[in-house]
Amino acid sequence: MKAVILAGGRGTRISEESRIKPKPMVEIGGKPILWHIMKLYSHYGFREFIICCGYKGQMIKEYFVHYDMYQADTTFFLNSQQRLLHKSKAEPWKVTLANTGLDTLTAGRILRVRDYIGDEPFLLTYGDGVSDVDIGKLIEFHKEQGRIATITTVQPSGRFGALQMNHETSQVLRFKEKARTDQAWVNAGFMVMNPQVFDYLGDGSEMLEEGPFERLAMEGQMSAYKHEGFWMPMDNIRDKAYLEKLWESGKVPWRVWQ
Repeated sequence: MKAVILAGGRGTRISEESRIKPKPMVEIGGKPILWHIMKLYSHYGFREFIICCGYKGQMIKEYFVHYDMYQADTTFFLNSQQRLLHKSKAEPWKVTLANTGLDTLTAGRILRVRDYIGDEPFLLTYGDGVSDVDIGKLIEFHKEQGRIATITTVQPSGRFGALQMNHETSQVLRFKEKARTDQAWVNAGFMVMNPQVFDYLGDGSEMLEEGPFERLAMEGQMSAYKHEGFWMPMDNIRDKAYLEKLWESGKVPWRVWQ
């Protein structure tokens, strides 16, 4: 199963960093937050990634072009322009970097990587949030529910969007992104999608979290996987500082890998 990561937005709420780099490349503990997300999936055995690039996407591509060199000691032969890597620690990842457009909305970004996904279920998340969610249990839950889409839901403070769901069946009844601040369960990303989701994306001119998710919810085709562990999006510079503080303390809730 492939993991699709939405990494093309402008990240305007963290403009202190996003002026010079795409938001998924903002670092926590010396590594891009994108790397932290990929490490979570890799820990659970999912090592094939499709990254939807957009704003400053060339920086993401440059990172992976030189990734093996960043992870290893390197000897350069300047007269022959050759290099020799020593003790490489590069992960066994297959990474497809797709240019999905500068201002493309999230539904459109997924449509543009459809050929790379193929006709099979896939994982999907945003390139700016970390969690200790158990991806294996999430997939098992998705299969048990038998619906087209499953989203991971959490109960953070009220500055996030809200959804309504049937707590007995885990079916999402209504989805509203950043609707009200007095509802508890919100979309944390870390989703599982069946290929039928493409039928709900239209021409890609909507945000995934608006029309497509609302239609899935209204037709009873979206499930909510309740996650009571750690989740933190990096929406602004304050969030970055908090995540950095956790990393420096050595108490890193999302670092489930060794």
